[in-house]
Amino acid sequence: MAKMSLDPLQVMGGQVKELKVSPSANGDSRGSWEEKEEFEQAAKTQPVTGRRTRKVEGGVFFPKPENAVTVAVSSRVLFRTELEQKVFEQKGVEEYLRYQIEHENEPFAPGPAFPFVKALETVNARLRELYPQSEELFDIVLVTYNHAHVGVRLINTINHHNLFIERFCMTGGSSPIGYLKAWHTNLYLSADADKVREALAEGIAAATMFMTEKLTEVSESQLRVAFDGDAVLFSDESERIFKAHGLDKFFEHERDNEDTLLDHGPLKGFLEALGKLQKKFYAKGQRLDCPIRTYLVTARSAASSGIRALKTLRAWGLEIDEALFLAGAPKGPMLEKIRPHIYFDDQMFHVEGAAEMGTVAAHVPYGIAQKHNQKQSAGARK
Repeated sequence: MAKMSLDPLQVMGGQVKELKVSPSANGDSRGSWEEKEEFEQAAKTQPVTGRRTRKVEGGVFFPKPENAVTVAVSSRVLFRTELEQKVFEQKGVEEYLRYQIEHENEPFAPGPAFPFVKALETVNARLRELYPQSEELFDIVLVTYNHAHVGVRLINTINHHNLFIERFCMTGGSSPIGYLKAWHTNLYLSADADKVREALAEGIAAATMFMTEKLTEVSESQLRVAFDGDAVLFSDESERIFKAHGLDKFFEHERDNEDTLLDHGPLKGFLEALGKLQKKFYAKGQRLDCPIRTYLVTARSAASSGIRALKTLRAWGLEIDEALFLAGAPKGPMLEKIRPHIYFDDQMFHVEGAAEMGTVAAHVPYGIAQKHNQKQSAGARK
Protein backbone atom coordinates (compact mmCIF):
# COMPACT_ATOMS: atom_id res chain seq x y z
CA MET A 1 0.00 0.00 0.00
CA ALA A 2 1.28 3.45 -0.85
CA LYS A 3 2.65 5.41 2.09
CA MET A 4 2.60 9.12 2.63
CA SER A 5 5.30 11.11 4.37
CA LEU A 6 4.14 13.66 6.92
CA ASP A 7 7.14 15.72 5.83
CA PRO A 8 6.06 17.59 2.69
CA LEU A 9 9.73 18.09 1.78
CA GLN A 10 10.22 14.39 1.21
CA VAL A 11 8.91 12.15 -1.56
CA MET A 12 6.42 9.73 -0.05
CA GLY A 13 8.23 6.47 0.32
CA GLY A 14 11.14 7.69 -1.81
CA GLN A 15 9.67 6.15 -4.97
CA VAL A 16 8.96 8.02 -8.18
CA LYS A 17 8.52 5.39 -10.87
CA GLU A 18 4.89 4.67 -9.99
CA LEU A 19 3.80 8.27 -10.43
CA LYS A 20 1.59 8.80 -13.46
CA VAL A 21 0.00 11.79 -15.08
CA SER A 22 -1.26 11.57 -18.62
CA PRO A 23 1.25 13.08 -21.09
CA SER A 24 -1.16 15.64 -22.50
CA ALA A 25 -2.13 16.75 -18.97
CA ASN A 26 1.50 17.68 -18.41
CA GLY A 27 1.75 19.56 -21.67
CA ASP A 28 4.77 17.49 -22.65
CA SER A 29 5.08 13.71 -22.70
CA ARG A 30 8.70 14.00 -21.53
CA GLY A 31 7.37 15.63 -18.39
CA SER A 32 5.55 12.48 -17.27
CA TRP A 33 5.96 11.46 -13.65
CA GLU A 34 6.18 7.81 -14.66
CA GLU A 35 9.96 7.96 -15.06
CA LYS A 36 11.55 10.95 -13.35
CA GLU A 37 15.06 9.67 -13.99
CA GLU A 38 14.31 9.25 -17.69
CA PHE A 39 12.90 12.78 -17.78
CA GLU A 40 15.99 14.26 -16.17
CA GLN A 41 18.30 12.36 -18.51
CA ALA A 42 16.38 13.63 -21.52
CA ALA A 43 16.52 17.15 -20.15
CA LYS A 44 20.31 16.96 -20.00
CA THR A 45 20.61 15.86 -23.61
CA GLN A 46 17.88 18.22 -24.84
CA PRO A 47 18.25 21.43 -22.82
CA VAL A 48 15.64 24.15 -22.90
CA THR A 49 16.37 26.85 -25.46
CA GLY A 50 14.43 29.88 -26.57
CA ARG A 51 11.19 31.32 -25.29
CA ARG A 52 7.73 30.23 -26.30
CA THR A 53 5.34 32.95 -27.34
CA ARG A 54 2.01 32.72 -25.57
CA LYS A 55 -0.74 35.01 -26.79
CA VAL A 56 -4.45 35.25 -26.45
CA GLU A 57 -6.92 36.70 -28.92
CA GLY A 58 -6.11 40.39 -29.32
CA GLY A 59 -2.63 40.08 -27.82
CA VAL A 60 -1.11 39.16 -24.46
CA PHE A 61 -2.82 40.71 -21.45
CA PHE A 62 -2.64 40.22 -17.71
CA PRO A 63 -5.59 40.75 -15.37
CA LYS A 64 -5.39 43.15 -12.46
CA PRO A 65 -5.01 41.14 -9.22
CA GLU A 66 -8.21 42.59 -7.77
CA ASN A 67 -10.21 41.31 -10.76
CA ALA A 68 -8.67 37.85 -11.09
CA VAL A 69 -8.88 34.65 -9.07
CA THR A 70 -5.28 34.56 -7.92
CA VAL A 71 -3.69 31.19 -7.15
CA ALA A 72 -0.20 31.39 -5.66
CA VAL A 73 1.81 28.18 -6.03
CA SER A 74 5.15 27.34 -4.47
CA SER A 75 7.84 26.18 -6.88
CA ARG A 76 8.33 23.14 -4.65
CA VAL A 77 4.78 21.85 -5.32
CA LEU A 78 4.52 22.95 -8.94
CA PHE A 79 7.78 21.18 -9.78
CA ARG A 80 9.89 18.30 -8.42
CA THR A 81 12.80 19.87 -6.56
CA GLU A 82 13.78 17.16 -4.07
CA LEU A 83 17.34 16.81 -5.39
CA GLU A 84 17.92 20.55 -5.23
CA GLN A 85 16.49 20.64 -1.72
CA LYS A 86 19.01 18.01 -0.63
CA VAL A 87 21.85 20.07 -2.08
CA PHE A 88 20.65 23.05 -0.08
CA GLU A 89 20.27 21.07 3.16
CA GLN A 90 23.58 19.20 2.87
CA LYS A 91 25.88 21.76 1.24
CA GLY A 92 24.40 25.16 2.02
CA VAL A 93 23.04 28.09 0.10
CA GLU A 94 26.14 29.00 -1.94
CA GLU A 95 26.58 25.51 -3.34
CA TYR A 96 22.82 25.35 -3.93
CA LEU A 97 22.88 28.55 -6.01
CA ARG A 98 25.91 27.31 -7.94
CA TYR A 99 24.13 24.01 -8.67
CA GLN A 100 20.99 25.77 -9.89
CA ILE A 101 22.95 28.04 -12.23
CA GLU A 102 24.91 25.09 -13.62
CA HIS A 103 21.66 23.23 -14.35
CA GLU A 104 19.50 26.17 -15.39
CA ASN A 105 18.86 24.74 -18.86
CA GLU A 106 17.50 21.49 -17.41
CA PRO A 107 13.76 21.81 -16.71
CA PHE A 108 12.26 20.53 -13.49
CA ALA A 109 9.82 17.62 -13.70
CA PRO A 110 6.15 18.30 -12.81
CA GLY A 111 5.16 18.29 -9.14
CA PRO A 112 1.83 17.54 -7.40
CA ALA A 113 0.29 20.94 -8.21
CA PHE A 114 1.14 20.71 -11.91
CA PRO A 115 -2.11 19.04 -13.14
CA PHE A 116 -4.14 21.53 -11.08
CA VAL A 117 -2.35 24.49 -12.68
CA LYS A 118 -2.79 23.01 -16.16
CA ALA A 119 -6.51 22.66 -15.43
CA LEU A 120 -6.70 26.32 -14.38
CA GLU A 121 -5.17 27.26 -17.73
CA THR A 122 -7.72 25.09 -19.55
CA VAL A 123 -10.52 27.03 -17.84
CA ASN A 124 -8.83 30.31 -18.79
CA ALA A 125 -8.73 29.28 -22.44
CA ARG A 126 -12.48 28.64 -22.38
CA LEU A 127 -13.16 31.94 -20.60
CA ARG A 128 -11.12 33.88 -23.15
CA GLU A 129 -13.17 32.34 -25.96
CA LEU A 130 -16.41 33.52 -24.35
CA TYR A 131 -15.19 36.81 -22.83
CA PRO A 132 -12.14 38.03 -24.79
CA GLN A 133 -11.76 41.26 -22.82
CA SER A 134 -12.66 40.02 -19.35
CA GLU A 135 -10.12 40.06 -16.53
CA GLU A 136 -12.11 37.52 -14.51
CA LEU A 137 -9.65 34.68 -15.01
CA PHE A 138 -7.34 32.51 -12.96
CA ASP A 139 -4.07 34.37 -12.42
CA ILE A 140 -1.23 32.07 -11.36
CA VAL A 141 1.65 33.45 -9.31
CA LEU A 142 4.79 31.37 -8.77
CA VAL A 143 6.05 31.89 -5.22
CA THR A 144 9.50 30.79 -4.14
CA TYR A 145 11.95 31.47 -1.33
CA ASN A 146 14.70 31.21 -3.93
CA HIS A 147 17.26 33.85 -4.81
CA ALA A 148 16.60 35.65 -8.09
CA HIS A 149 19.50 33.70 -9.70
CA VAL A 150 17.28 30.60 -9.65
CA GLY A 151 14.63 32.47 -11.63
CA VAL A 152 16.32 31.61 -14.93
CA ARG A 153 15.82 27.87 -14.39
CA LEU A 154 12.23 28.40 -13.27
CA ILE A 155 11.44 30.50 -16.34
CA ASN A 156 13.07 27.91 -18.59
CA THR A 157 10.98 25.19 -16.96
CA ILE A 158 7.76 27.16 -17.34
CA ASN A 159 8.48 27.73 -21.02
CA HIS A 160 9.41 24.07 -21.49
CA HIS A 161 6.04 22.96 -20.14
CA ASN A 162 4.25 25.77 -21.99
CA LEU A 163 2.71 27.17 -18.82
CA PHE A 164 1.22 30.66 -18.81
CA ILE A 165 2.83 32.02 -15.64
CA GLU A 166 4.20 35.53 -15.86
CA ARG A 167 3.95 36.67 -12.24
CA PHE A 168 6.83 35.60 -9.98
CA CYS A 169 7.54 36.27 -6.33
CA MET A 170 11.14 35.30 -5.43
CA THR A 171 11.71 36.31 -1.81
CA GLY A 172 15.33 35.25 -1.23
CA GLY A 173 14.42 33.41 1.97
CA SER A 174 11.93 35.95 3.34
CA SER A 175 8.30 35.16 4.11
CA PRO A 176 6.00 35.62 1.09
CA ILE A 177 2.85 36.28 3.12
CA GLY A 178 2.90 40.06 2.77
CA TYR A 179 3.22 39.71 -1.00
CA LEU A 180 0.32 37.24 -1.07
CA LYS A 181 -1.91 39.86 0.52
CA ALA A 182 -0.78 42.45 -2.04
CA TRP A 183 -1.69 40.04 -4.85
CA HIS A 184 -5.21 39.61 -3.39
CA THR A 185 -4.45 35.88 -3.28
CA ASN A 186 -7.48 33.58 -3.31
CA LEU A 187 -5.48 30.37 -2.71
CA TYR A 188 -1.91 29.59 -1.66
CA LEU A 189 -0.41 26.10 -2.13
CA SER A 190 2.94 25.28 -0.56
CA ALA A 191 5.10 22.48 0.77
CA ASP A 192 5.90 24.58 3.86
CA ALA A 193 3.29 23.85 6.53
CA ASP A 194 4.47 26.75 8.71
CA LYS A 195 3.95 29.26 5.90
CA VAL A 196 0.55 27.74 5.16
CA ARG A 197 -0.46 28.27 8.79
CA GLU A 198 0.88 31.82 8.61
CA ALA A 199 -1.21 32.48 5.51
CA LEU A 200 -4.35 31.06 7.14
CA ALA A 201 -3.76 33.29 10.17
CA GLU A 202 -3.79 36.27 7.79
CA GLY A 203 -7.11 35.19 6.28
CA ILE A 204 -5.64 33.71 3.08
CA ALA A 205 -7.00 30.35 1.92
CA ALA A 206 -4.02 27.98 1.99
CA ALA A 207 -3.08 24.31 2.08
CA THR A 208 -0.01 22.11 2.32
CA MET A 209 0.71 19.76 -0.58
CA PHE A 210 2.68 16.51 -0.53
CA MET A 211 4.48 14.19 -2.91
CA THR A 212 2.83 10.80 -3.38
CA GLU A 213 3.93 7.46 -4.79
CA LYS A 214 0.79 7.07 -6.87
CA LEU A 215 -1.29 9.53 -8.87
CA THR A 216 -4.54 8.94 -10.71
CA GLU A 217 -4.94 10.42 -14.18
CA VAL A 218 -7.21 13.44 -14.12
CA SER A 219 -9.44 15.22 -16.63
CA GLU A 220 -7.74 17.36 -19.25
CA SER A 221 -10.89 19.35 -20.05
CA GLN A 222 -12.57 19.97 -16.69
CA LEU A 223 -11.17 21.39 -13.44
CA ARG A 224 -12.40 19.29 -10.52
CA VAL A 225 -12.00 20.58 -6.99
CA ALA A 226 -13.21 18.64 -3.93
CA PHE A 227 -13.66 20.05 -0.44
CA ASP A 228 -14.22 18.62 3.00
CA GLY A 229 -16.91 20.45 4.96
CA ASP A 230 -16.10 21.16 8.61
CA ALA A 231 -12.96 23.27 9.19
CA VAL A 232 -12.53 23.67 5.41
CA LEU A 233 -15.64 25.24 3.86
CA PHE A 234 -17.29 25.71 7.26
CA SER A 235 -15.90 26.62 10.67
CA ASP A 236 -14.85 23.93 13.14
CA GLU A 237 -17.82 24.63 15.45
CA SER A 238 -19.45 21.23 14.91
CA GLU A 239 -16.10 19.45 14.90
CA ARG A 240 -15.44 20.84 18.37
CA ILE A 241 -18.72 19.40 19.64
CA PHE A 242 -17.84 16.00 18.21
CA LYS A 243 -14.30 16.00 19.66
CA ALA A 244 -15.48 17.11 23.10
CA HIS A 245 -18.74 15.20 23.54
CA GLY A 246 -18.91 12.41 20.97
CA LEU A 247 -21.12 11.49 18.04
CA ASP A 248 -24.52 11.47 19.80
CA LYS A 249 -24.04 15.01 21.11
CA PHE A 250 -22.85 16.08 17.68
CA PHE A 251 -26.05 14.79 16.04
CA GLU A 252 -28.15 16.45 18.76
CA HIS A 253 -26.30 19.76 18.26
CA GLU A 254 -26.84 19.66 14.50
CA ARG A 255 -30.56 18.88 14.85
CA ASP A 256 -31.02 21.73 17.35
CA ASN A 257 -29.15 24.13 15.07
CA GLU A 258 -30.46 22.94 11.71
CA ASP A 259 -31.64 26.43 10.76
CA THR A 260 -28.58 28.21 12.20
CA LEU A 261 -25.97 28.88 9.56
CA LEU A 262 -22.49 27.52 10.07
CA ASP A 263 -19.75 30.13 10.16
CA HIS A 264 -17.37 30.26 7.20
CA GLY A 265 -14.18 28.20 7.07
CA PRO A 266 -10.82 29.04 5.43
CA LEU A 267 -11.66 27.71 1.93
CA LYS A 268 -15.16 29.22 1.65
CA GLY A 269 -13.77 32.19 -0.29
CA PHE A 270 -12.07 29.96 -2.85
CA LEU A 271 -15.30 28.01 -3.48
CA GLU A 272 -17.00 31.39 -3.88
CA ALA A 273 -14.40 32.43 -6.47
CA LEU A 274 -14.90 29.17 -8.38
CA GLY A 275 -18.66 29.72 -8.32
CA LYS A 276 -18.25 33.21 -9.73
CA LEU A 277 -16.36 31.82 -12.73
CA GLN A 278 -18.86 28.98 -13.14
CA LYS A 279 -21.69 31.51 -13.47
CA LYS A 280 -19.90 33.11 -16.43
CA PHE A 281 -20.28 29.80 -18.26
CA TYR A 282 -23.89 29.41 -17.12
CA ALA A 283 -24.65 32.87 -18.52
CA LYS A 284 -23.60 31.58 -21.95
CA GLY A 285 -25.81 28.50 -21.71
CA GLN A 286 -22.92 26.18 -20.81
CA ARG A 287 -24.01 24.84 -17.44
CA LEU A 288 -23.87 21.25 -18.69
CA ASP A 289 -20.52 21.85 -20.38
CA CYS A 290 -18.91 23.91 -17.64
CA PRO A 291 -15.14 23.25 -17.31
CA ILE A 292 -15.30 23.72 -13.52
CA ARG A 293 -16.92 21.14 -11.24
CA THR A 294 -16.99 21.26 -7.44
CA TYR A 295 -17.58 18.53 -4.86
CA LEU A 296 -18.36 18.36 -1.16
CA VAL A 297 -16.93 15.14 0.31
CA THR A 298 -17.76 15.00 4.00
CA ALA A 299 -17.86 12.43 6.80
CA ARG A 300 -21.19 13.93 7.91
CA SER A 301 -24.34 11.81 7.62
CA ALA A 302 -26.97 13.11 5.21
CA ALA A 303 -30.14 12.78 7.33
CA SER A 304 -28.54 13.36 10.72
CA SER A 305 -26.28 16.34 10.01
CA GLY A 306 -26.12 17.03 6.29
CA ILE A 307 -29.09 19.37 6.04
CA ARG A 308 -27.37 22.13 8.01
CA ALA A 309 -24.39 22.06 5.66
CA LEU A 310 -26.64 22.27 2.58
CA LYS A 311 -28.76 25.07 4.03
CA THR A 312 -25.60 27.02 4.85
CA LEU A 313 -24.26 26.73 1.30
CA ARG A 314 -27.64 27.77 -0.11
CA ALA A 315 -27.83 30.79 2.20
CA TRP A 316 -24.35 31.82 1.09
CA GLY A 317 -25.53 31.69 -2.52
CA LEU A 318 -23.01 28.95 -3.31
CA GLU A 319 -23.72 25.96 -5.50
CA ILE A 320 -21.83 22.71 -5.08
CA ASP A 321 -22.13 20.40 -8.09
CA GLU A 322 -21.98 17.13 -6.16
CA ALA A 323 -22.34 16.43 -2.43
CA LEU A 324 -21.23 13.13 -0.91
CA PHE A 325 -22.24 12.46 2.70
CA LEU A 326 -20.23 9.41 3.71
CA ALA A 327 -21.39 8.91 7.32
CA GLY A 328 -17.85 8.11 8.43
CA ALA A 329 -16.93 5.83 5.52
CA PRO A 330 -13.43 6.21 4.00
CA LYS A 331 -13.13 9.08 1.53
CA GLY A 332 -10.37 7.55 -0.60
CA PRO A 333 -12.55 5.26 -2.75
CA MET A 334 -15.03 8.08 -3.50
CA LEU A 335 -12.22 10.47 -4.41
CA GLU A 336 -10.72 7.81 -6.67
CA LYS A 337 -13.99 7.88 -8.65
CA ILE A 338 -14.20 11.68 -8.72
CA ARG A 339 -10.55 12.09 -9.77
CA PRO A 340 -10.23 15.68 -8.55
CA HIS A 341 -7.21 17.79 -9.42
CA ILE A 342 -7.06 18.66 -5.74
CA TYR A 343 -8.91 17.71 -2.56
CA PHE A 344 -8.84 19.84 0.61
CA ASP A 345 -9.20 18.33 4.09
CA ASP A 346 -8.29 19.47 7.60
CA GLN A 347 -7.40 16.00 8.90
CA MET A 348 -4.20 14.22 7.93
CA PHE A 349 -5.96 10.87 8.30
CA HIS A 350 -8.19 11.71 5.34
CA VAL A 351 -5.35 13.33 3.38
CA GLU A 352 -3.29 10.15 3.74
CA GLY A 353 -6.25 7.94 2.83
CA ALA A 354 -6.88 9.97 -0.31
CA ALA A 355 -3.21 9.86 -1.28
CA GLU A 356 -3.14 6.08 -0.93
CA MET A 357 -5.84 5.92 -3.61
CA GLY A 358 -3.92 8.27 -5.93
CA THR A 359 -5.65 11.57 -5.20
CA VAL A 360 -3.68 14.81 -4.81
CA ALA A 361 -4.87 15.84 -1.36
CA ALA A 362 -3.91 19.08 0.37
CA HIS A 363 -3.94 19.59 4.13
CA VAL A 364 -5.68 22.64 5.58
CA PRO A 365 -4.12 23.02 9.07
CA TYR A 366 -7.09 24.76 10.66
CA GLY A 367 -9.37 24.11 13.61
CA ILE A 368 -9.62 21.72 16.54
CA ALA A 369 -8.49 18.69 14.52
CA GLN A 370 -4.96 20.12 14.46
CA LYS A 371 -4.61 19.52 18.19
CA HIS A 372 -5.67 15.92 17.59
CA ASN A 373 -3.15 15.62 14.74
CA GLN A 374 -0.40 16.96 16.98
CA LYS A 375 -1.25 14.44 19.70
CA GLN A 376 -1.13 11.61 17.17
CA SER A 377 2.27 12.79 15.88
CA ALA A 378 3.63 13.07 19.40
CA GLY A 379 2.38 9.58 20.21
CA ALA A 380 4.01 8.17 17.11
CA ARG A 381 7.38 9.61 18.19
CA LYS A 382 7.23 7.96 21.66
